[in-house]
Amino acid sequence: MKEDRQPPFHHHHRRLAAFTRRSFTKSTAYVVILILLSFALGYLSAASYHPRQHSQSPTISQTTIASATAAVTATELDHYRFRTQCADPVHPKLVRQTILDRVFNGTSPYASFPPPHISPLLRESRIKGWGSNGAVFGNLIRKVKPETIIEVGTFLGASAINMARLTRELGLKTQILCVDDFRGWPGFLDRFRELKMVNGDVMLMYQFMQNVVHVNSTESVLFVPFQTGTTLEKLCEWGVFGDLVEVDAGHDFHSAWIDINRAYKVLRPGGVMFGHDYFTAADYRGVRRAVNLFAKVNGFRVKVDGQHWVIDSA
Repeated sequence: MKEDRQPPFHHHHRRLAAFTRRSFTKSTAYVVILILLSFALGYLSAASYHPRQHSQSPTISQTTIASATAAVTATELDHYRFRTQCADPVHPKLVRQTILDRVFNGTSPYASFPPPHISPLLRESRIKGWGSNGAVFGNLIRKVKPETIIEVGTFLGASAINMARLTRELGLKTQILCVDDFRGWPGFLDRFRELKMVNGDVMLMYQFMQNVVHVNSTESVLFVPFQTGTTLEKLCEWGVFGDLVEVDAGHDFHSAWIDINRAYKVLRPGGVMFGHDYFTAADYRGVRRAVNLFAKVNGFRVKVDGQHWVIDSA
């Protein structure tokens, strides 16, 4: 019987080590090759992805860009569009009655003024304003000879009362409409402490009315006690237009911009629009910027009279 002879242990060890080295070397090579192939394929895929995407869908990209551009353009244009449809102009002689009917149920708000519970809270006269007696008022009234004046922003009525005096002196029968919500602004009572407050009502409208009564101008000065923007829209819808329109309400850019654009819609063809604070500290809050932008968009030239800006639509 032939005897099975096993190779010595160290011989097996050497063979195993040699096999392992060969296997490891091959495995490492395979791994390296796979990594390189994967990298190469990934690179080629990435490099070809974007050009293929654009080449396959140029219409989508162009449509997206066109839509975005159109959206921006539409948004920008909306800043210049105030689309309220105006009615045919009411005859100037019917302007006062139109306001009485539309706002005061056909009755003068000055009737039986002041009410007994308000009378003790009012001063006989408190006519206060800013730039209300500037030469611009006389200059424009003499030039335009307005039958209707619309004042946007009134406060205590100093400008309106001055214009009532000027038109009366020129023998004009001018109706002046004062547009104001008569709420003032937060903190204004710190400067006008004589104006009282009753249940949140700052008595500003009542003092304005008292000032008008004091100078006997209740027939020529009428007021519309609502927010300027909505009131100007309504005047447009009612066909109430002015030969002369003064804009002197909010002094930040957005308020002035809205008021100017809406006021222009109620300006009769050939009329003049003007306002205060073109060269004062209020300019830094946007009055001049709003006026200049409006003039640029509509092709007008801004004239200056003292601290007032003037735009002649003729």
